[in-house]
Amino acid sequence: MNTSKKVVVFDYGFGNVRSAERALAHVGADVEITRDYDRAMNADGLLVPGVGAFSACMAGLKEARGDWIVERRLSGGRPVMGICVGMQILFGRGIEHGVETEGLDEWPGTVGPLKAPVVPHMGWNTVEAPEDSELFAGLDADTRFYFVHSYAVHDWTLETANPAMRAPRVTWSTHGERFVAAVENGALWATQFHPEKSGDAGAQLLTNWLDTF
Repeated sequence: MNTSKKVVVFDYGFGNVRSAERALAHVGADVEITRDYDRAMNADGLLVPGVGAFSACMAGLKEARGDWIVERRLSGGRPVMGICVGMQILFGRGIEHGVETEGLDEWPGTVGPLKAPVVPHMGWNTVEAPEDSELFAGLDADTRFYFVHSYAVHDWTLETANPAMRAPRVTWSTHGERFVAAVENGALWATQFHPEKSGDAGAQLLTNWLDTF
């Protein structure tokens, strides 16, 4: 169990913070919901949830100084995990209803409408994870996770110039078209789906994250 792992679920007004808290507590983490700068900076792990519009989430995050917290934690190699729109805002920009909003730009890429016969993509779906994934360790290839989204990242363009650095591991899923379902990039991990709503599979995934710090 991960009873010694202190995790802050960042409360900036745009996420299922209670669901995330319960899921992390279920796998043994010491969890706190807060937007306090010092507590978020000093926690072992920071979880950034996100629900709603990209532009609204970015505005809320900046108002709570979450953009500074994420950047400074990552500059010190401190673990951060984004979920759903909390993953999307880590990319360069989001376009919704013709409105373009700058993201945190931790990764290059654009969040755009999901082109599929049925939108939103709501329900259980499989993912295509790299063989060396730590995030999906212990999970079968046919494991399903719970998605709720109408927007996604369709291309991965980040290249690692330094061969000594480990390249980011990108997981994909398909609903009408392929899209980025998860990323593992050093101290920064993220999922488009909701681990906190994905039952035993989500619990294993959160445990895998906690086991990295």
